[in-house]
Amino acid sequence: MGLLDPAALEALAARLAAVLRPGDVVALFGDLGAGKTTFARGVLRGLGWSGEVPSPSFTLVQTYDTVPPVWHVDLYRLGSADEAEALGLDDVWDTAAVLVEWPERLGSRLPEALHLRLDGAGDATRTLTATVPKSWEGRWPPPPNRQR
Repeated sequence: MGLLDPAALEALAARLAAVLRPGDVVALFGDLGAGKTTFARGVLRGLGWSGEVPSPSFTLVQTYDTVPPVWHVDLYRLGSADEAEALGLDDVWDTAAVLVEWPERLGSRLPEALHLRLDGAGDATRTLTATVPKSWEGRWPPPPNRQR
């Protein structure tokens, strides 16, 4: 997608919100400070969430009563994929949209997902690359200015 500053990254994420549906998983890859939480915040703003959107680094999961419902998950502190079982993700993969930071911690437990990789941690601009599964064809990249 080229270079994105934080505002452009949030705007792109808000556009993705317009095509997000229950059962969607967005896997956010990147180093600390790459913009994964900024992207999640943009998705939630695009869904109309006006409250705080903290990084779930310590809580591991933040849930949002939006349409569709969103689970924002940060797996950075997990020691193994087995530890993720206690988070209850298996119960929501089909009923909520799930934004997963550090998805590599899930290993083979990660379901089909839109893979977004953010590079450029600490820089004013980030580079975003995507791996698009069949279920996301026609929805990524999200169309410009589409209203929900």
